[in-house]
Amino acid sequence: MTDATSQQIFHDSESDLGHKMKWWAGRVAIYGALIFWAIICLFPIYWTLTTSFKMAPNVMKGAMIPWVDFQPAWLGWKSIGLSPDTIGAESTVRAEFLKRFMNSAVISLSASALAVVLGSLSAYGLSRFSYKFGYMRNSDISFFFLSQLILPPVVLALPFLVLYKALALLDTRIGLILLYTLSVLPIVIWIMRDQFATIPTELEEAAMVDGLSIWGAFLTIVLPIALPGMVAAFILSLVLSWNEYFFAALLTSSYANTLPVMVASQTGSQGINWWAMAALASAAILPLIVIGVVLERFIIRGMAAGAVK
Repeated sequence: MTDATSQQIFHDSESDLGHKMKWWAGRVAIYGALIFWAIICLFPIYWTLTTSFKMAPNVMKGAMIPWVDFQPAWLGWKSIGLSPDTIGAESTVRAEFLKRFMNSAVISLSASALAVVLGSLSAYGLSRFSYKFGYMRNSDISFFFLSQLILPPVVLALPFLVLYKALALLDTRIGLILLYTLSVLPIVIWIMRDQFATIPTELEEAAMVDGLSIWGAFLTIVLPIALPGMVAAFILSLVLSWNEYFFAALLTSSYANTLPVMVASQTGSQGINWWAMAALASAAILPLIVIGVVLERFIIRGMAAGAVK
């Protein structure tokens, strides 16, 4: 082996080592940034969950690490009747919590499902057909829907209060379902309009040539492909509806109150019951986490089904 060949092999090995070092450095930097961002995003959930197990002095001291900075206790969960020593006994607070939880679940799921159905139909029409309403075209109509989010809720408080009183919808689930559907509908329309716009119209034309109607093409061809967007719109609508507080506090009193109203009510003459508020907030966050994990599978499945179609 000549000296030139040996030097070439040496330089090639150095080059490969340099590329590997750069690749590993890039991977470490990317994963380090992702881990740091994940810690920032998950810290409020960690703080809320640990606060539900703190005593009053631990909350005021800002203790963070269980069994190191403080000894966990069931004070927060006991205050809502969900601790191990109270779960088997009758509890008025737990019954009220379950009632609010059921209200939030029924109202949020119904409003989100209704918004996705109506929003998907509206978005499909805006993405496939041309409309003219005075000077307004499709883009103007789409912006009109989105502009409804510009108004702050407090501006709509009095009109909705008067309207709901006249229609006997105060303190009813159906009243909140209709209001939440209107609130999240613009977001669903914008998400689904972009989703439908990425689907080639040739797929529907081919389906109609094969004998399907436009509704048949929409239901059997377009919807499976658009399923990931529908699931994303449903999750976003569910989160917004589940966490809504202003109208729930304004338009309900006893029968249709939701969890956010109960969480915000944990105040007394001695101040805020942080442990009880944290326990209620943890119980309110858990369903959203479970739904997000479960529906993630449907997002992947919908993308695969769309690719097969």
